[in-house]
Amino acid sequence: MFDNTSLVVSGPDALEFLQAQLTSDLGKVSEDQPPALSAWCSPKGRVICLFRVRRHGGDWRLTLPVELADPVSQRLLMYRFRSKVGIERETASAADLGVPEGDSETGWRKSLIVAGVPYVDSAQSERFTPHMLNLDLLGVVDFDKGCYPGQEIVARTHFRGVSKRRLRRFSANAEHNPGDKVQMADRDAGEIVNALGNELLAVVPVDGNDFSVAGEPLVPETLPYGDDATG
Repeated sequence: MFDNTSLVVSGPDALEFLQAQLTSDLGKVSEDQPPALSAWCSPKGRVICLFRVRRHGGDWRLTLPVELADPVSQRLLMYRFRSKVGIERETASAADLGVPEGDSETGWRKSLIVAGVPYVDSAQSERFTPHMLNLDLLGVVDFDKGCYPGQEIVARTHFRGVSKRRLRRFSANAEHNPGDKVQMADRDAGEIVNALGNELLAVVPVDGNDFSVAGEPLVPETLPYGDDATG
């Protein structure tokens, strides 16, 4: 059982509506593909949530943490205006998350950390830009599509290359929690975004090193999408 919900977006204007809201180009998503990752940002360019987006039977299934489902669906409807779009909630399936049947929440969360893919729940909502979470490196942001909330800020950061903090993967000798502060030279320099066991993802300065949490050193681990994530 996964602690996620799917928002089912339907109606003749569903694609046009979602294209104007999400960071990825949904025109590239077909029904026979696994879920695509896409972000919904605030007008200030901060990530409200991450969706696993799946096209199914003419509808769009947007999967996100249960705790964000109500506020996100209500907020999305504020942008509907005259669009012919409906949004309903359904239990998320393994297919909605792109995992095998029988996979566990713990196994899925760990695979995300190893892959360097952030998980955004209410504690992380609207705290980070797409670049801080490496969403540009993960192909979650399409810089050639039309406008979406926060697009101008996100594009400016991308083309100026001024993101000073990025998501990095670490291991530790002790267990830590999302929200814990990461120190560098005895000063707070970042924070943990996701953690499971001794594996974690943290947003830290791109030019920093020798990070620690509560005095315990963090060991840098590689990301599968390359060292560009740290610079």
